[in-house]
Amino acid sequence: MAALRLQFQFSGNLLQSSSKRCSLSSKRSVCRLGAVELEDCALKVAQFDGGKPVEESLTAPSSWYWSSSLASLEMECIFGRGWHAAGYVEQLENPRQFFTGSLGRVRYVVCRDEQGQLHAFHNVCRHHAAPVASGSGCTPSFSCPYHGWTYGLDGNLLKATRITGIKNFNPRESGLVPIQVAAWGPFVLINLDAQANQELVAVEWLGSSSDLLVAAGIDRSLRHVARRDYVIDCNWKVYCDNYLDGGYHVPFAHPGLAKGLDLASYKTVLYETVSIQSCRSKNTGEERLGERATYAFVYPNFMINRYGPWMDTNLVLPIAPNKCQVVFDYYLEPQFCQDKEFIASSLEESDQVQREDVTLCQSVQQGLESLSYDAGRYAPKVEEAMHHFHCRLHNDLLLGIKRAKIPSVERSCQREV
Repeated sequence: MAALRLQFQFSGNLLQSSSKRCSLSSKRSVCRLGAVELEDCALKVAQFDGGKPVEESLTAPSSWYWSSSLASLEMECIFGRGWHAAGYVEQLENPRQFFTGSLGRVRYVVCRDEQGQLHAFHNVCRHHAAPVASGSGCTPSFSCPYHGWTYGLDGNLLKATRITGIKNFNPRESGLVPIQVAAWGPFVLINLDAQANQELVAVEWLGSSSDLLVAAGIDRSLRHVARRDYVIDCNWKVYCDNYLDGGYHVPFAHPGLAKGLDLASYKTVLYETVSIQSCRSKNTGEERLGERATYAFVYPNFMINRYGPWMDTNLVLPIAPNKCQVVFDYYLEPQFCQDKEFIASSLEESDQVQREDVTLCQSVQQGLESLSYDAGRYAPKVEEAMHHFHCRLHNDLLLGIKRAKIPSVERSCQREV
């Protein structure tokens, strides 16, 4: 961890952020797990020693990859807190544009209003909970398809149908429940904590790595050219682990990719919430890879890959303890955007790598669920980013359990300290 940087720096690339409205409904979520489930989680979390250096540590235990109670706890204390990538700024270039998404149980809609302000809301009608928007597009308002309740792009209730005779109803208190939203560089971020400070998004999301990522060419000059989705039969952390092994698996699993990379140059630098892997390309003259590749993992589930004229991002979304969705967005430097043949061949090469990773991750999930495996070891020179990821998970899970304040569970947590 010697490379861990402790100084936070504010990046000047923070863009405008939205609505500061709050409501009682938008307070930080309360853990829905019972005492028995939390006790089970505490035992599983205690199986990992987050205080040991990578050279001495066992990997995260296999139960972290199949436990349904731990998956529920993750939704509360990992995905229910902090800033999370939700989309990209280009989706909201113009007033009235919107897009929708989900993060665990949370369905959200993000939009830009007539004045150009960003907003995000829970995509749930305040009448009977139907979603008020789907997909993406351009609209002057959100109208619930169930009973026609209509909301402005600022979230205010504009029309409630057939409520003649209703008592003790205040339209001002029945708008869409807001979510904190901000933008950094080309990315739109949401935070489910109503008290989150939007002005600190760069610090809280990227720590002291933000300036380095900007220097690597991760900015708004790139144009979005494609999206691909992969549903994989593995826990979301299996996919993250695969990304974080410092190129360890590349020569064995990705022979085509390995031919273009100088794997001896692979290095990893750790920051507060980010790990950055980088590798030089071999002098093959391949335009797609360029001279150097930068692979940034932003905790807990977002990956930014910058190479040649390309940037692609991977957003890993949990679906079930043994299933996840990976959303790939591809961006390209503007001067290459008209080269359809180059784009098609590059996307095909990328898809080949992803299909190889899908096979790997699904086979690893099966091994994690077998009776013969509990925990392994880290290869210290290449898997320090994976260890860093597991230590952050361990810390957040432990904090989530402690916040529950259930006596038997607190005793388990105290044994951890």
